[in-house]
Amino acid sequence: MSTVLLATDIQYSDNSAMAAGILFFNWKSKTVEQNITKQIDSIVPYEPGSFYKRELPCILEVLSDVDLQTLETIVVDGYVHLGATQKAGLGMHLYEAIDRAVPVVGVAKNRFAGTPERCEILRGISQSPLYVTSVGMPLETAKANIVGMHGKNRMPTLLKKVDQLCRGIVA
Repeated sequence: MSTVLLATDIQYSDNSAMAAGILFFNWKSKTVEQNITKQIDSIVPYEPGSFYKRELPCILEVLSDVDLQTLETIVVDGYVHLGATQKAGLGMHLYEAIDRAVPVVGVAKNRFAGTPERCEILRGISQSPLYVTSVGMPLETAKANIVGMHGKNRMPTLLKKVDQLCRGIVA
């Protein structure tokens, strides 16, 4: 079996969520190999500072349809580490939940207070940075992989596609 990458995203509505994942074969790919969606009917309420408690079960539900042994990396919408203190974010909690089996890269659109400048990347013609954090993979490698992903805009093509998939938009 060939190795694949998984990108995930979640959309919330009231007390439920649509969790989405897309599998793709390499960082430069513009082609989705498989879509995964999971309707989660009961989610925990948002708790400031503990967003992972809401998001992590949704991602684990997506992972229930994936053979972890085939995954090269998991990309999450959010942070692996939070701020200058490097407090565990969603990506780190995921990494621990899967027994550190697969590297996790976090890609966030908004700056978390205290995020080090070294986490910023610019893509395409955008002057608005994305924030990349990682575990199980050097940060510089993670940043280069995200910068090298397909697409000329701020958001790589496949990260935009997984965002659309969790929102019910199939392109």
